[in-house]
Amino acid sequence: MGVPAKDNAKFHRWTQAFLSASNFKNPFFLIPTIMSLLGYLKKLIKARRAQPTDDLITALVLARDEGDHLSEDEILAMIFLLLVAGHETTVNLIGSGTFALLEHPNQLARLQAEPVLIKTAIEELLRFTCPVEMATERYAREDITLAGVTIPHGELVMAVLGSANRDAKYFDNPDELDIARERNRHLAFGQGAHYCLGAPLSRLEGQIAIQTLLQRMPNLSLSIPSEQIRWRGGFVLRGIEALPVSF
Repeated sequence: MGVPAKDNAKFHRWTQAFLSASNFKNPFFLIPTIMSLLGYLKKLIKARRAQPTDDLITALVLARDEGDHLSEDEILAMIFLLLVAGHETTVNLIGSGTFALLEHPNQLARLQAEPVLIKTAIEELLRFTCPVEMATERYAREDITLAGVTIPHGELVMAVLGSANRDAKYFDNPDELDIARERNRHLAFGQGAHYCLGAPLSRLEGQIAIQTLLQRMPNLSLSIPSEQIRWRGGFVLRGIEALPVSF
């Protein structure tokens, strides 16, 4: 994005606070932090308009479509989309995926012995850990009956992707981690018109990160009991707060 290195810690703290607002508890106390983040980004956008550099915010500032350009609000919206959908989700895949492998040493050993399985392994880790636990909200356009339950017109519907990815009617032994799973049309990236635009990049990042990690640290192990791993609060995104390891 082009955030100066000296501001990395501050920027990370702000973005984590912003993302934690999705936990539906009481986001109002986060308003000062979110306003600080917005103010910082607006200054960064202004600076890139005045002096373009080789970064993503400059690319958004300079973007043109038939002479039209993105407004400041549109650039801010795109930055937040990239933070949530393009960064946080992949962070969760790498962290939770590594944790899942460490909890299943037989699968970890197989992946180390057969690195060619990395592509199917990432698909299975996407299904098994589900970095995005729930789809964004939907509303019924008309009365509809599913599995004997009628959803009235206008009613809010929250589709749980994590549940769909453990559907025993579709997946064999859905609660087992199998890095060589072949029948694996999971919904970790959504489906249809709302399918994740960054899916190919996320897959590639996951493959490179986890495969490189296991190659460089073949004796990687958890340094605390697995039950002490802390998960982030929230209904939409699913990930761990930290992964203490030894190697």
